[in-house]
Amino acid sequence: MALLPLLVVLPLLVGALVIWGNAAYDRLLITKVRSDLAVAHGYFEQVLAEVGNGTRAVAASQALYHALHQQDRGTMQSLLARERQRLGFDFFNLYRLDGRLITAGWQGQDVPAAPVYAPASGPAAIDANVSTGHATVTRLEASDLLALAPHMATRLHIPLIQTRGATPSERSVEDRALVMLSTTPVRNADGSIVALLRGGVVLNQNLPFIDHINRIVYPDGSLPFDSHGTATLFLDDVRITTNVRLFQDQRAIGTRVSQAVRNAVLGNGETWLDRAFVVNDWYVSAYEPLADAQGERVGMLYVGYLEQPFRYVKYGMLALIVGIFLVVMVLAALFSVRWARSIFRPLERMNQTMQRVEDGDVSARVGPVTARDEIGALASHFDQLLDVIDDKTRALQRWADELDAKVIERTRELAQSNASLQQAQKQLVKSEKLAAIGQLTASVAHEINNPIAVIQGNLDLMRETLGPQAAPVKSELQLLDQQIDRMRLIVTQLLQYARPTEYAGYVEAVDVNRALEDSLVLVAHLLAHTHIDVERDLQATALAGINRQELQQVMINLLINAIQAMPGGGRLRLRTRNRSELVTDGRTGVLIEISDTGPGLSPKVRERLFRPFFTTKNDGNGLGLWISVGLVERYGGSIEGLSRRELGEDMTGATFRIWLLSEPVSPETPAASMEPRRA
Repeated sequence: MALLPLLVVLPLLVGALVIWGNAAYDRLLITKVRSDLAVAHGYFEQVLAEVGNGTRAVAASQALYHALHQQDRGTMQSLLARERQRLGFDFFNLYRLDGRLITAGWQGQDVPAAPVYAPASGPAAIDANVSTGHATVTRLEASDLLALAPHMATRLHIPLIQTRGATPSERSVEDRALVMLSTTPVRNADGSIVALLRGGVVLNQNLPFIDHINRIVYPDGSLPFDSHGTATLFLDDVRITTNVRLFQDQRAIGTRVSQAVRNAVLGNGETWLDRAFVVNDWYVSAYEPLADAQGERVGMLYVGYLEQPFRYVKYGMLALIVGIFLVVMVLAALFSVRWARSIFRPLERMNQTMQRVEDGDVSARVGPVTARDEIGALASHFDQLLDVIDDKTRALQRWADELDAKVIERTRELAQSNASLQQAQKQLVKSEKLAAIGQLTASVAHEINNPIAVIQGNLDLMRETLGPQAAPVKSELQLLDQQIDRMRLIVTQLLQYARPTEYAGYVEAVDVNRALEDSLVLVAHLLAHTHIDVERDLQATALAGINRQELQQVMINLLINAIQAMPGGGRLRLRTRNRSELVTDGRTGVLIEISDTGPGLSPKVRERLFRPFFTTKNDGNGLGLWISVGLVERYGGSIEGLSRRELGEDMTGATFRIWLLSEPVSPETPAASMEPRRA
């Protein structure tokens, strides 16, 4: 008890503090690199805006308008070269509306006497509907960039350097370009567009640009602990300009980003804010995607700083905290143990005494204790209490033995009475239901059979009276006979459940596989008009003890229900199995399953499924399942309806299971005769 706060609570507190401190420190580093990325992004957007503003300003200049109006190519070239130098652009080109080059402003370029036409797929194939000069980041093929700025050829060829963790690639050279590009219309006095001006900055191996970003984000002294910051521009996943060092004096241009960062930033368009392996060390890194005017991700902007110094500082701080807590724990533990010794020694003796008593030594006692404080008094009272408990235990044991015998006897009597009562209640409820149904069905049978007899008699009289003249309507008369038999069958089915003793049939050993196949033939006319596939899995070898005709009646009823549940088609599955767990007086069981892929059984439907006159069909009478249950239960079996999802199947639909005993048995009530009686 004395050491519990020190040995359990205090270490948990230290662990929680270490975990929280580690997470909080990491969050601070991520917050720092997020703000660094915001600064770099702001400067990048500022330069992009300056490219657009500079292009628009030159396009709107009076000098360019006059030179273009007078078709003075030399003046236009000189003007564009001067403005390119002033704005820090890598190229300035002037095009006609049909895409032909008028003049270019790069130094050392001889403008041909005749204009050069750029193909439609080239960079000069400019949309005449361009109305703004907003600059965008664009990825250009080598031929496209050389058509804009041939003097940039030396900055295009970047050999790819194998980089640990990068996505595998068969390319060895990056010869595409990432460009800040702006296209602005040059307008006439009446506002019509007479030419197009295109200017931009090539980012490939643009070391002054990336170094300036790095100085803005990480000025001298901004990072403690000898850490240093870096910035990089990527074309896809290739570093095209960076101040990350591959070696001491060699920049890591041509290396590639790790596959994890590429998938997150270029693949998913996310901003990466986490530690990442950069070339040869771990950095606290921030990557964001760069998209062109069409929204396609063409590159990435990166800033980050070396993680190792911060990691050492973090581990040092955590180690210092843990060390301080350990020293405090040791000193506090020594003091607590020394102070608690006078308490826990007598308590240990009492604990040992209690353990001996629990082990069966009822004579165990604490004995005299030298301490005269509350602990000593407690030990003396504990011995007295053990003496009293010993006496009371003997008396209670005698009473308990007598009470146990009486309880066991009474429990046995109650169990027998309860079982008899439950059985009587079930039988009473069933008898009352059968009595009510019997009265109803007897009345219905009487009222229906009388008209049926009249109809059948008149039908026979018509056939006898007409004689040969009844031939033209012979099929109609036969149809009437069939419908009259059907009405008699319905009445018989009603009486069959209400008077089971009068309708019990022969009990025989039935092959359930054959019976199921025969039943399927009888509903073939219903299947012929549907798109239902029948799947058979008949593996039962045991024979069921039941009347074959009554079993077929149950099967046909379930098959018809399954077919009607799939009006748009589906799959009807028929399965049979031997069930060894259904053992009753040495008899095994037979299982028959009929499954469909219809809408299935809702909980409300399952609750009322086997009740008489309950149906989900507009033209049903609700007696099919009710009568089927009575037929199966008469021979010791049962029927249950389940949803296929309840059976672990990943599909909709219902499954009806028929459980039968595998050897012939007599029905619940002996049959009055071997032939079913007619109503």
